Amino acid sequence: MRAPEYVETRRLVLRKPRPEDAEAIFHRYSSDEDVTRYLSWPKHHSIRDAEMFLAFSSAEWERWPAGPYIIVSRETGSVLGSTGFGFETSYRASTGYVLAKDAWGKGFATEALGSVVEIARHLGLVRLYALCHTKNLASCGVLQKNGFLREGILHRHSEFPNLNAATPLDVFCYALVL
Repeated sequence: MRAPEYVETRRLVLRKPRPEDAEAIFHRYSSDEDVTRYLSWPKHHSIRDAEMFLAFSSAEWERWPAGPYIIVSRETGSVLGSTGFGFETSYRASTGYVLAKDAWGKGFATEALGSVVEIARHLGLVRLYALCHTKNLASCGVLQKNGFLREGILHRHSEFPNLNAATPLDVFCYALVL
């Protein structure tokens, strides 16, 4: 079973990334150090970095039933961020989300993640999880609003390249058992 490549919510469109998204990804969120602070991937320094993300996304969609989605405003058509799946097995995947600064605090992450949860159910996943930096309380709230439960802290688990930490840092592990 495959995930839909295009999903509409009340205010958003989640769609499979396209090559022409590179510039918007770079300028809207992936090059912003505030936006990328708590992410596990380094902020982008050029549009080429965004193009590499798009190549990765395409490979994920070929290998698995879904991959990353671009989040677009239904009202304006502008790219707001991204979300999606990182499959580990046919029944377990991780998720996450990133939004441009001007999209923060408007409920877009909660709405987009809710759609990702529905897609996960459609695909027959039994476990969807997310790792969250312990200081990223806004992200913790988004996960909780969508029914994810905090299972615990994974100590010295994850690298955050945009924080320039010398060692892996602690993260909360949130999961939704479907």
